[in-house]
Amino acid sequence: MLHAPNPILVRLWRGERIESVHRGAWALVDRAGRCLEGAGEVDEPIFARSAIKSLQALPLVESGAADAAGYDSADLALALSSHNGEPIHTERVAAILERLDLSPADLRCGPQVPGDEGTRRALFAAGGEPSPLHNNCSGKHAGFLALARHLGQDPLTYLEVDGEVQQAVRAAVAKFTGLRPERLDYAIDGCSAPTWRMPLSALGRAFATFSSTAESPACRRLCEAAAAHPRLIAGTHGRLCTEILRATAGRLFPKIGAEAVYAVGLWEQGVALVAKIDDGAFRAVHALIVHLLRTLELLQPGEAAALAHWVDAPLRNRAGLAVGHLEVTV
Repeated sequence: MLHAPNPILVRLWRGERIESVHRGAWALVDRAGRCLEGAGEVDEPIFARSAIKSLQALPLVESGAADAAGYDSADLALALSSHNGEPIHTERVAAILERLDLSPADLRCGPQVPGDEGTRRALFAAGGEPSPLHNNCSGKHAGFLALARHLGQDPLTYLEVDGEVQQAVRAAVAKFTGLRPERLDYAIDGCSAPTWRMPLSALGRAFATFSSTAESPACRRLCEAAAAHPRLIAGTHGRLCTEILRATAGRLFPKIGAEAVYAVGLWEQGVALVAKIDDGAFRAVHALIVHLLRTLELLQPGEAAALAHWVDAPLRNRAGLAVGHLEVTV
């Protein structure tokens, strides 16, 4: 069945002319999955990608595996992270693996060039090469391995979709999205883990429920870990998730996913904001999310000011000249 195209949500202006447009969908969703406001095909399935790392980490906490592996709050933050591969990330993942009597070679996420420019330059200047520790999903994979150890599973099988680890993840995703497990389609993510496909509205329901931390002690622990360790969730420089956590002191629980998926839960308010840009452009989803947080009055004035540059800053060329700007059309 063919659907009408999603609306244009963001335009890129160069000088006095529109150069590019970005279509997509967004929704403000409550715990019952009701769309309170929004635009576009919010009930069409998308791959949630890394936006659901909080749900992928739930079995780690609920099973007791995190406590058995000596996880502290910072370790839990890494399990939720899409990080920049800085030493603050890689050294802690390596320490988790050592406690599990495992090594970076047991991570099946593959190597990745560090997202942080300074870390990348230092690595190559020293003659080093990217390793699986630098992969932005290495914290999540270390959590999977901790769960596999706790369940008595062969670490080599921790990514198998029918294995005990990923079936525990599937059950958590189904519970929080309100979808039956058999309705959760999947494909393989960039880090080789299963990535689950769901309506954008179901992703919103999951975040609205998860951030209502009375739902479970595990949800509270994970939300508090993100609030306490913003740099571990994303990175030191230029990461919106980190900046939202800092600006709101963890009152908002944000998470980005590849191909421009974004979700933000509001602690104890029972609502979440979710968005997906059709062409996968991060610049568009960053601007859209901050604009919507402001427009829907989900940010306090000081918080909005701290995040304004994600929407209001001009587009600059390599010489530093202001040559255009982004316009959110919502």
